[in-house]
Amino acid sequence: MEDLLAYLPSREFRAYILDHDLFFPLLFLARVIGITAIEIWRPARPVAYLKVFPYDLTVFLVYQFVVFPAASQINQWIYLRPHLPDTILALPLVLRVVCYLVVADLGHYWIHRLMHHQALWRIHKWHHASTYMYWLAGVRTTIPQQVLVNLPYVFAYSFLDLAPWWMNLAIGVFNSFQNDWMHVNVTWRSNWLEWFVVTPRYHHIHHSDSPLHYKANLAALFTVWDRLFGTYVDPDSIKEPLTFGIGEDVPLVRLAVGV
Repeated sequence: MEDLLAYLPSREFRAYILDHDLFFPLLFLARVIGITAIEIWRPARPVAYLKVFPYDLTVFLVYQFVVFPAASQINQWIYLRPHLPDTILALPLVLRVVCYLVVADLGHYWIHRLMHHQALWRIHKWHHASTYMYWLAGVRTTIPQQVLVNLPYVFAYSFLDLAPWWMNLAIGVFNSFQNDWMHVNVTWRSNWLEWFVVTPRYHHIHHSDSPLHYKANLAALFTVWDRLFGTYVDPDSIKEPLTFGIGEDVPLVRLAVGV
């Protein structure tokens, strides 16, 4: 037992995890156990986990092995990644990470806003189809949606050229937890934090089945975009309990493909 405890934090163990592509599967297992436990402990609303979790777990596996790889390949063909001047790449890494987050999130806001217009709604509606809002509901994504969502992140990643090897790993972890965080079903609020970043109750308004909220609170990370561009709804203004879904019966295959 002592040998095992000594091995776990070792460089050899980290190398084994990375060399065998075990990092993200282990991270997902930790998310399943940890985040679900927090939701059960402090739920904002009841969730029928036995009903929805097997479905969304299957959706996650499809996302992991089909949707995201296919979308990433298409994004490589499109390739919207400029080469930035050396003066920018010479900036401290912290500043370049901030630039990456701001540019990517602004682009994500406008891509998201476009997907709520009639022409693109079909490729996005599956993301809104869940009638239960909890952390794993956020993985419902079609390939066309993922291609569009990837674009600003691919573009902004130019700020992270010449970054250390672990930056890709860190960005992947951050994006995973950001998506979990927006959708997580917990009783928690922070008015001051919502002046800066998206919180669960802030984003849950966007998933409401009320037509008043279809194009509200579109931001993914920084709430400033909603405030600047007129799509902000104050969570404190919501007096009635939220319900979720798209209010229409669409065959699953059509939802998943985005047609």
